[in-house]
Amino acid sequence: MQTVTVSPKFQVVIPRPVRDSMHLRAGQKMQVIEYDGRIEMIPERDITELRGFLKGINADFAREDDRV
Repeated sequence: MQTVTVSPKFQVVIPRPVRDSMHLRAGQKMQVIEYDGRIEMIPERDITELRGFLKGINADFAREDDRV
């Protein structure tokens, strides 16, 4: 875990190892959520980055009668 400092303008710098591992880009938008006393930042991803993320998912399960 790394420590960051909140600036007088309430800005923080995301440490380089985190930026690199999350493949963050300058100018990328983030969703900021307060949850259970903590701040979570969720990067918005381009729709093209989501292509294939369900590959290999197990779809072998019983469906309800009114579903295709």
